Amino acid sequence: MRAILQRVTSASCTVDGQVTGQINTGFLILLGIEDIDTIEDVQWLAQKIVGMRVFGDENGLMNKSLADIDGRILLISQFTLFAQTKKGNRPSFIRAAKPDKAIPLYEQMITTLTSLTGHDTATGIFGADMKISLVNDGPVTIIMDTKNRE
Repeated sequence: MRAILQRVTSASCTVDGQVTGQINTGFLILLGIEDIDTIEDVQWLAQKIVGMRVFGDENGLMNKSLADIDGRILLISQFTLFAQTKKGNRPSFIRAAKPDKAIPLYEQMITTLTSLTGHDTATGIFGADMKISLVNDGPVTIIMDTKNRE
């Protein structure tokens, strides 16, 4: 499971001209799920996301977590995070989980993040053509991978 966290001052997702999710200060998270991912990946990643201390304190240092600032999350499914680009110029997405595997894990991530933060997790629509708008704060962008826990 891969996630790209972007610290934002605002972010929104629009599908067919309708806003499906929007937040102010918090994280825009792009989430990729692969076939080998499990509920344990969801739990580990959600805990790390919620505990990530990348928001400024009174001295301007990145010491505060999402909970400390009462921040929100916009979670967007993005299978292209598992693009393989080794051969040619057309990426392969064979490692990305098919919807029958990915949707339950995506929905579990929504439930887990909502439980951990105490706030509804804003979302896009799985598999839809989404338009994402954001104001990246910093910019702060962090890549996390449950198979490479650095």
